[in-house]
Amino acid sequence: MHVPHGGSGTEGIMSTTMEHVVDVTDADFEQVVIEGSKERPVVVDMWAAWCGPCRTLGPILEKVATERGGAFLLAKLDVDANAVGNQLLQAVRSQGIPTVVAFRDGQPASMFIGAYPEDEVNRFVDALLPTDAELEVDEALDHEEGGDLEGAEDGYRDALAKDPGNREASLGLARILIARGDDEGATVLLEPLSSDPDAEPLLAEIMIRGWASLDPSTRLDEAKIEASRGRYRDALASMLAVFDDAPDLAREAMVTVFTALPPESPEVAEFRPKLASRLF
Repeated sequence: MHVPHGGSGTEGIMSTTMEHVVDVTDADFEQVVIEGSKERPVVVDMWAAWCGPCRTLGPILEKVATERGGAFLLAKLDVDANAVGNQLLQAVRSQGIPTVVAFRDGQPASMFIGAYPEDEVNRFVDALLPTDAELEVDEALDHEEGGDLEGAEDGYRDALAKDPGNREASLGLARILIARGDDEGATVLLEPLSSDPDAEPLLAEIMIRGWASLDPSTRLDEAKIEASRGRYRDALASMLAVFDDAPDLAREAMVTVFTALPPESPEVAEFRPKLASRLF
């Protein structure tokens, strides 16, 4: 969906109607709505002075915005005075006002048309705002990034208690369990996400660590043991050396190492093309 951008000049002054409620114009639409929605949701109320239903809906939206205490910003946009209003109506394929469009992360996330009653407006806002589990995950991630793994683990577990299917909490707790050496517990969390691109490197790391217990009875097993010790370049070179003898097994082992390593790692850059040349 194309999102209209307002002008970037400073000639438009944003006037504050009340806390968490603002008037938005062509000049500041991009700053307030597009950029602002990257920090918290922004609900755009498109209205006009001649619109009767707008006069009914406007106070309801303002009441809800005030009651939510800044959980979202209500941006009121006069479509008669600002070209961006009509551009936004076209973008969301609405032919009437009031039209309300919610933005998250710089993009329209949801919308409704017409003068919704207060309970419906609250349901609309509830669906827009992060859940308790999502808030727990955000806090846990801050702990994890700050090195407080105990606090992060508690947060991720609390999030999963509220929402057992929360993807980010499962991934976050799995990372912590892997760091602690609890590969079995991490695997339980990650198996339902086996096709998730963020889970695949963690599962590959667990598999490689398991190679440490292999019996070095073949050259490929010796290479896998090298990988389990973190000697990835030597391991990949040995895997490639036995490719002709066991092409499927060697390819599978090399892909596992590639998946566990960062895509930009020198080992991936060196050996992925070499494997491709053997395959094709």
